[in-house]
Parts: sequence; structure tokens; C-alpha cells
Amino acid sequence: MFLYLPAVLACYYVIPFRFRNIFLLLVNLIFYGWGEPVFVIIMALSVTVNYICGYFIEKYRNNTRTAKTFLILSVVISLGFLGVFKYTNFITDILRRIPFLSMLPKTNIALPIGISFYTFQAMSYTIDVYRGDTKAQKSIINFGTYVSFFPQLIAGPIVRYRDIAVQLVERRENLTQFASGIRRFTVGLCKKVLIANQMGVLWDALRPMGAEAGVLGSWVGIIAYAFQIYFDFSAYSDMAIGLGRMFGFEFIENFNYPYISKSITEFWRRWHISLSTWFRDYVYIPLGGNRRGVPRQIFNLFVVWALTGIWHGANVNFLLWGLYFFVLLAAEKFIYGKYLQKLPKAVRLVYAMFFVTVGWVLFYFEDFGELTAFAAQLFTGANGVIGHDALSVTLSFLPLLAAAAVGSTPLLRNIGKRLEGSAIYRSAEIAMCVCALLLCTAALVSQSYNPFLYFRF
Repeated sequence: MFLYLPAVLACYYVIPFRFRNIFLLLVNLIFYGWGEPVFVIIMALSVTVNYICGYFIEKYRNNTRTAKTFLILSVVISLGFLGVFKYTNFITDILRRIPFLSMLPKTNIALPIGISFYTFQAMSYTIDVYRGDTKAQKSIINFGTYVSFFPQLIAGPIVRYRDIAVQLVERRENLTQFASGIRRFTVGLCKKVLIANQMGVLWDALRPMGAEAGVLGSWVGIIAYAFQIYFDFSAYSDMAIGLGRMFGFEFIENFNYPYISKSITEFWRRWHISLSTWFRDYVYIPLGGNRRGVPRQIFNLFVVWALTGIWHGANVNFLLWGLYFFVLLAAEKFIYGKYLQKLPKAVRLVYAMFFVTVGWVLFYFEDFGELTAFAAQLFTGANGVIGHDALSVTLSFLPLLAAAAVGSTPLLRNIGKRLEGSAIYRSAEIAMCVCALLLCTAALVSQSYNPFLYFRF
């Protein structure tokens, strides 16, 4: 942030426009390969395969069979890369539990960072070319820049090629857009450093207390984790969108205040929007969506949410997490949704946030024993309301919990919209950005290493 990004931006704006994509591709690969250079090969193969397949899909558009063959080839290879690196260890561990397969060697294949995100981006390209929703990219430089673009490469949002195809060749950077990017980047940085990391500290303090935290202490802990994962992930999306604007790109929004949702259905329209819409457009609708009767619609929902769970991680808890939301969404749609709409907004908000928060228990604990033990702590008062240590820790974090609660609503955004346009507000905004950057820098110096949570997905 203090060396690589300024150097890249300075060079980017010095070189002529026609060379900027190749420059971006170069710095993208340097950024990605900085920690594990070998994984650049996997990304390069993904780019090459999908570029070639996209070219032949368009070339043989009038020959449906040939075009479909190249589409299937691109999807199989892309999912093959994802499957090998993300799920081999998981599948091997399951097979080793079978008596006559216990002799299988234990695998320890490292997961390339961001592979789940750039794989879905590459797949959306070939699928859209096959559907005729976009034309094949003639330049492998431009296509490689799209797949490997470093601001959103590691943890999204998942950008579809058709949404930035024009921007790859015709974008025109300007000062207003650049300034907007700085503001958005700063907001994301503040979310990560000042709120998400601190909520993680609170969660890490309360979780080891176990049953001694008491029922209220356990709830405060999982609420802190709920805030941590929201502010952490939405921070990355904000920073990616801001960085994109600095380079002249506009990315889709990935979060829309999900913690003000009044149903589980609404929550998933507001949370990780790029992933939800990806599964809707490339899995749910092709399976038939809601056009083939209720039983088929329920099956389609089941498939989508099982895949959503597994996409997040190669462990049973992620599958359970996905199926947990499948049950809730199906129940809202077919059983009690119409009755839910008649309840007061406050009741619906409590309902949605209760089940979302419980869902984070499934998401966090990969060990089934720890999962069931913590879940029991949330609903039994055998160890009292709240332990002394848990109370002390909670009280010390109370101002930050309040700030997180306010920050997860559109209150501050709405106040800003009312004030924007005035000279005083513009001056104050600049001053706040500078102060926020200084505060975040000081916090980063004093804190230990705190990677984004979604890096591991």
C-alpha cells in the first residue's frame, strides 16, 4: 500500500494509454506471484485455456456442437484446476476413513490465493461468449488483464467480463473518478483496520472462554465475529472498487448493508452480491429456475446452496452452512414468507439477524465437536448469563460494538448524501480522509499481521 501501489499508479499514468493494459498485466502477475511464484503458472494456464476456448466458441458459433465442445472443455479445465487445488485434500481425507482405502497417502496441496474468484470470472467469460452475451476478446493481453486484475483478484468482487469489456479498451481516467476511488479505498481501509480487526480481537478473547463466558458472553462473541466477517469482506470489496476507479474501472457493488435485512431472502440480495448473482445466472436459471414446478425449483435451490457452501471451503461445515440457508430460503419461499411480511419491521429484522448470526457458527467452526459445543453455549444458561472475564472484555469493547452496529447501517451514508455538495463538506471530507489514512497507518504499525478472512476461499 505504501510502496507497490504508489509506484504502480505513478507508472500507470506516465505511460501512454495503449500500453496500460500490458503494464497492468505485468504488475498483476508480479503482485500475485510475490508470495508463491509457482501459482502464477496456474493462473496463466487458466487465462490461456479460456482465451483459446472463447476464441473458438465464437469462431464456431454457427456450429452448435463444436461451440459447445469448447465451452465444456473450458469449464471442465477451469473446474479441474479448482477441484485439484481446493478439494483434493478434503476428498482424500474422506477416502482415507474407508477401511480398505486407509493406505492412501495423505495429501497436502496448497491452495492458490484467489483461485475461487478468478476461476468464476474466467468461466463467466466463456459461458457469456457461448450465449452471445459478449464477443470474444481478441487480445490475450486484455483478457489476461481482466482475469488477473490485482485490486479485486484475491477476494472479489467477482467481475464478469461483459461488465468491463468496453472499459478494457475505451476507459478514460479522470480526476473526479480518481478522487472517488481514494475515498472508497479509505472507507474500506478503515473498515478493515479500525473495526474488523478489533472485532476479531473481541471474538478471539471470548471464544476460548468456552462455557465460562456464559450465554450472553457467547452471543457477544459470535456477534463480534458477524461484524468481523462483514467489515472484513466488505472492506476488501470497497478497497477493490476504490482501486479500480483509480485505474479507470468501475466494478459492481458487492455489499448493500446486509445487516439491515428483514428476511433471509433479502440478506442474500445484499450479501456478496457478485457471488449470489453468479450462481443465479450460471447455475440456478440454467437448471430451470422456477419455471419447472415447485419440486424442481426446490431441487435447483438445493444444488445452488450446496455449491455455495462448498465454494467457500472444502469442509463439511461449509456444506452444512450452505444447506442451512437452503432450508431457510425454501421455507420463506414456500411456507411462511407471506406471513413474515405481515410482521412489524423490527420483528422481521430480529428474525433475519438471529438466523444469520447462528449461521456464522456453522461457518466458523470446522471441527464438529467445537461447533456443537459452542452452539449449546448459545442456548443454555447452565453457566450463568455472563462470566466475569467475559463481562469485563465486553464492556471494554462496547464503544466499538456500537460503532460497528452503526457502521453496518446506511445512517452515515445518508447523512453524507444530505451534506454533500457544500464547500464545508468537501473540505471536511478531505480532512477526514487524511486523518483516517494516518489513523489506519498508525493502527497497522501497532497491530500484528491481519490478513483478510476471504483470502482462504
